[in-house]
Amino acid sequence: MKVLITGGSGLLGQYLNIFLSQKFNILTLYFNNSISSLNFCSRKIDITNNKSISEVFSSFKPQVVIHTAAFSKPEVVERLPYDTVYKTNVEATRFISELCELNNSKIIFLSTDLVYDGFQGAMLSEESKINPLSVYAKTKFLAEEEIKKTTDNYIILRTALLYGLALNNTNNHFTNVFNNLISGKKVKLFYDQYRTPLSLINAAAIIQDLLLKDIKSEIINFGGLERVSRLELIEVLCEVGGFDKALIEKISMDDIPEIIKVPDVSLNTGKLQTYTNLQKSIRESIKEIINYGKN
Repeated sequence: MKVLITGGSGLLGQYLNIFLSQKFNILTLYFNNSISSLNFCSRKIDITNNKSISEVFSSFKPQVVIHTAAFSKPEVVERLPYDTVYKTNVEATRFISELCELNNSKIIFLSTDLVYDGFQGAMLSEESKINPLSVYAKTKFLAEEEIKKTTDNYIILRTALLYGLALNNTNNHFTNVFNNLISGKKVKLFYDQYRTPLSLINAAAIIQDLLLKDIKSEIINFGGLERVSRLELIEVLCEVGGFDKALIEKISMDDIPEIIKVPDVSLNTGKLQTYTNLQKSIRESIKEIINYGKN
């Protein structure tokens, strides 16, 4: 199977490269961070350049496209010109989905749990009210709608908080916290925002599993099994990794006035469980993350 990955130098993209290259013929696209590997092909591409993307489809002829590329950090996106974000997150997604329809390719799109507003209670289903509060979440939902208009051969994954160690000189919140705990430094963590986090390793393994299934026209909540705060997630890291919980400083979302407050976007992943049984507990996942970092 030929699989095209956009955002191949991103946090999830790099794990997808590793997992999927073991079973499939992949081409991974990147823009900011370079990729070098003997196990798969990669190309530097601006996904907003329609001509370049069309050429990739013509030459590679993907059977599946996993579309992860986006402006994806909500706090950064809020400071960018809206037109810039819209062009990448919505218009590029529309064009890629059109190419998928023309080439009989499936698109697997990484959306976000933040399309829900966080004020509807816990363990939200795919039928819960859509009310994105950030520019990032709004453009992700608009991209979902463009895909649905364009093709029926899609899987839209409303992705929860992804955690794990960043690879190849990239960075994320979990990696910063992990390194601070190793160094004995204090970490500040929200106790009042709830998600159903999914490890990057587990996410890549599940997507690989979904590739092999006959799934079309589905929106699926894509998260872990447990509803926890960021603080509770890192408490498990401390327990598994042997770090001092006294290094954790509890903070509220109210302590950072500039963030958009989303109290609870925990996901009911019952639909996901009808397609795969690969979800792991947070404790299992953190053991896997720590062991992966040692390899």
